[in-house]
Formats: sequence, C-alpha cells, structure tokens
Amino acid sequence: MIKYDLHSHTKYSDGSLSAQALIALAIERGITHLAITDHDTVQAHLQLTENNKSYATEKINIIKGIELSSQWNNMGVHIVGLNIDIHSTAITAAVKHQTQLRIERVKTIAKKLLQRGFPDITQGAMILAGDGQVGRPHIAQHMVDEGLVSSVGQAFNKYLGAGKVGDISSVWPDLECVVEWINAAGGVAVLAHPSRYKMTRTKRRRLMADFSDAGGQAIEVCAGNQVPGVAEEMAAVCDEFGFHASVGSDFHNPDYKWVKLGQYPSLPKACRPVWELF
Repeated sequence: MIKYDLHSHTKYSDGSLSAQALIALAIERGITHLAITDHDTVQAHLQLTENNKSYATEKINIIKGIELSSQWNNMGVHIVGLNIDIHSTAITAAVKHQTQLRIERVKTIAKKLLQRGFPDITQGAMILAGDGQVGRPHIAQHMVDEGLVSSVGQAFNKYLGAGKVGDISSVWPDLECVVEWINAAGGVAVLAHPSRYKMTRTKRRRLMADFSDAGGQAIEVCAGNQVPGVAEEMAAVCDEFGFHASVGSDFHNPDYKWVKLGQYPSLPKACRPVWELF
C-alpha cells in the first residue's frame, strides 16, 4: 500500500529527530514516500548523501524537499518545495539568503526581549540550534532552560507567537521570490497548511490567487491536526484555481501527540495528487 507524507522536519530546523531516526519512524509507520522539508535548509538531505544513505530503498522513497519562509501582505507564509534539486544554484542561494535572515531575526527578537527586561537570548538560541537553522522554537526552549518562562507554550503565547513582540515576519522575501526559487530548482511549489493562517476567507482567496499567479502549483489539502471539513474546503480551492493537492503531517517531534508522522485526513477523491507532478 502506497502512503505519502510530504511535510516533515528534522533537527536541522525545528524538529527533534535526526534524518535517520525520522526515516526509521516513517518506515515503522508504513510510509512509502517521505518528503523531508526542513525550514530554509536542505542539510538533512546533504547529510544523508554524505553518509551514503540510499534515497530509494525497498522500504521507502525519500523526496527532496524544503519549507521556505516568505511573506505576503506583511504576513508570514510558508511554501514547501517538493522534488527539488538540492544542489541547484537557486536552492543554494535561497538557503544562504534565508540563513542570514534567520540570524538577523534572532538578533532583532533578542533586542525586543531586552526591552522587556529579559537577558540576551541570542547565544543561547544559537547554541540550541547547533548546525541547524535557528528559529523561535530555539528561543522558546532557551527561555525555558533559563527559567524565564515556565514552558515553550507560554513563551509563544506571551512573547513569540502571532502578534506578539517576537513575531517578526517582515524580514522574509516575497511569496513570488520564494516560488521562483523552487521552480528554478525544478521543484513543485506547495502552499503549506493554508487553513492555519489567520485571515478571512476573502483574504485567503486573494492569497490563493497571488500564489497561482506566482507559479505555485499545489496546496496542502490535508495536514496534521486539521479540523474536520477543511480538506473538503481546500479541495474546492484546488478545483477553482487548478491546484494539485498535497498531504503531510507537518511532523516535528514524537512527543507531540497531536501530530503524528503519516497521520492526516483522507484526501478527497476529486483532488489531483501533487505526486503526479514528480
């Protein structure tokens, strides 16, 4: 039985598992096609290649992917690139650009937290990120480790989440630029979890139209921890704009019981699966 999960993360962005551990878990869950889509990096894929790990075994096929940060109308929007050439000039340039922006964003958030009376979190967050991409989860965990907040959830609810002092999305490149990077790398640009963005239905439709005009080819119709009815709503969007449909758990951590690798709602039958484009 073929089973896809086209949205997952490793320790190289904000996941908790190594690439090898993620693949082992995917095989255990019966996943036959797994896309590793770390935020703004392809380091997991490069590491697998360096260690001579097979990308296509009898048990699983690993699809090269990335999840790139972008902005649209001053809102942060994530675009997944599937089946990309990780060695392409476009992806190499994209990762270099996004890495520098992430470092600058951490410094900006650190300054804003300093103004709120917190100590400098820059070094602590960078240490936690290690050789992966630094992000708000690393800031949150550092704040917990230092006793500045009681939990990662509290860090996001009070300081780092949407609309809070640490919500810095204006640094990211425009949606059009990110889609162009993915297309130039021979990949398929997928709008990640479109139902999660806090916007009206009218505004979401404008986002879909702009994404289509930019060359986006698919949207995530089925995502992890998705409420009933969303898949059908997104299927209608696919029909309206001619998008293909992607599926993925957006897995980060086996301890997060609400999002399990390979678990998401069933893809509506009317949808054209994104893997038809691979």
